[in-house]
Amino acid sequence: MRKFTFKEIEKVTGGRQIAGSPDATIDFVSFDSREVEKGQLFVPVVGEVHDAHKFIPGAAERGCDCFLVSRAEAIEGLDCNAILVDDTTKAILRMAKDYLDSLNLKKVAVTGSIGKTSTRDMMYAILKEKYNTGCSQKNYNTSVGIAMTIFSFDESMEAAVLETGMDRMGEIDELVQIIEPDVGIITFVGTSHIEHLGSRENIFKAKMEIANYFGKNNTLVINGDNDMLSTLENDREYAVIKAGSCDDAQFRVSDVEDFGEYGIAYTLTTDNKSYSIRLNVPGAHNAVNSALAVAAASCMGVSVEEAVKGLHKIQLTGRRLKIREKGGIKIIDDTYNASPESMMSALTTLVNTKGDRKVAILGGINELGQMSYEGHHSVGVFAAGQPIDFLYTISEPAEAISKGFVDAGGDPEKVQHFDTKADFFMEMDGRFEDGDVILIKASRGRELEEVVEKILED
Repeated sequence: MRKFTFKEIEKVTGGRQIAGSPDATIDFVSFDSREVEKGQLFVPVVGEVHDAHKFIPGAAERGCDCFLVSRAEAIEGLDCNAILVDDTTKAILRMAKDYLDSLNLKKVAVTGSIGKTSTRDMMYAILKEKYNTGCSQKNYNTSVGIAMTIFSFDESMEAAVLETGMDRMGEIDELVQIIEPDVGIITFVGTSHIEHLGSRENIFKAKMEIANYFGKNNTLVINGDNDMLSTLENDREYAVIKAGSCDDAQFRVSDVEDFGEYGIAYTLTTDNKSYSIRLNVPGAHNAVNSALAVAAASCMGVSVEEAVKGLHKIQLTGRRLKIREKGGIKIIDDTYNASPESMMSALTTLVNTKGDRKVAILGGINELGQMSYEGHHSVGVFAAGQPIDFLYTISEPAEAISKGFVDAGGDPEKVQHFDTKADFFMEMDGRFEDGDVILIKASRGRELEEVVEKILED
């Protein structure tokens, strides 16, 4: 990040300097008082529950003397540089946009009910083959997270991949006003956040906000296999490209092979030319995710050949189908997040992973609202049709998975429900043996990574 003077920050944010010198400079922006250093600007975010202004004294003790605040009294008694604004989050987003605009990057924004972080990681691996590329850090896809990512960029950057998350209508609109992407990707429209948005139709509308400011020089890349997205035609002011197994996909996926833990292979056909692609990441769904990334990259000057080279180097973020082993037990750790669709896909990966017994430990899926029972039950119905040896469900909503399994003809002796992780831990001893492959998956808030660690330590 280049240096900003307080005079510049005051102008960009619309704030007013209330302490220090207008010539004082900062070379980074931090939202974490535990990590902020001298020469950095600390921005206390005010949330629904916490107000980070209370951490300003701690930041000052660590040498920080530059602050953007919405409460003037928060800096009383400090020898510092400070700018007062009405809203620290809105102000720092204006600064992030100003900085991003100054970099003149090729930009792609990625969203979707499932697959957006994996597709983002694939896009990053591809663009790195040709450009000095920046990418969203970790799972930073909210307004503050995107600002953090933007401030991590430097003036040598040529391209950027930014992930846009949402749990309400209008949120993606706010993010793309900052990013102004050249290309947008929508990976999937499913049921995530239906609790807040009410219907899949509303989720579709919210995801489509990624193209709100698109014109003739922009492109939207979509999953043509998704029932909601497949209705989009290339009759808009901007271009629409479909990737998937559908007949009208410009980037068509076929002959998908799932090798479980060893990844997948498929054929990608575009412009009447076919390419054999092998990915070292598990999950058959990643064939379409990677095809979306290749399609988007083609709009940014990257050839398919260059894209395939990048895909060979892909590393996914976090606990996404991560293989962990202890002794003769193999765990597929997919505790990062969950939806009914991604849970079914993970079960397919379990089935295709080499092992003696296939075991699924599934927890609750959050934010399904009135569709919670239906969504969980559908996972159980799907699981009943798979050659798995045992199914354990944890947490109250996940009981519908067990019920769906039995309702669809699954062997009742192969399924057991536990209301809590503590209940499961009490009865866990002796359940697993060498040769087992165990899938563990749930929404992030269910913290089933504790189950992963418990099995690995025993």
